[in-house]
Amino acid sequence: MSERAWSLEEHIVVDAAPADVHRMVSDLRNMGRWSPECRRVWVPRPPARPGSRFVGLNRRGPFVWFTTGRIKALRAPAQSPDGSGEFIFDIGILGLPIARWGYRFEPEGERTRVTETWQDLRTGRGSRLTVLLGAVFAGTGPDRRIAVNRAGMRTTLARLAAGFGAVTAPRP
Repeated sequence: MSERAWSLEEHIVVDAAPADVHRMVSDLRNMGRWSPECRRVWVPRPPARPGSRFVGLNRRGPFVWFTTGRIKALRAPAQSPDGSGEFIFDIGILGLPIARWGYRFEPEGERTRVTETWQDLRTGRGSRLTVLLGAVFAGTGPDRRIAVNRAGMRTTLARLAAGFGAVTAPRP
């Protein structure tokens, strides 16, 4: 068994301005359009803002599960002197932390470098239970999660970029 990886990062360049890409990604109701695992997100009180909670319906193969989320950071590119933005949220199940997902939006000329990040939060108290729940409901233990997430992130970013037109493939 290989050593467990605790974080991951992938990026792509999108043919759109950072503000446009940020607006689409930070509307979590769009996530089901891009993600190969997330099918739908319900945000009780849109629009999303720091502290907002939401529920995600996920599916991979025969496995179906719900998660709860909370937005940790939401900064539009117009709020930053360098024109970059960010969107970060935590995902959990049964009140236990699973992962922190994030997106950075950085200008590259008239285009946007979108970086998707993932951090495993299954540590400390309750971590054994969340690892077990991941295996039972999502069919993935910690040893395979990094490969599944890397493939999923590349798919998500490619679908997002395709929605804006031209795509620059993620780097291996």
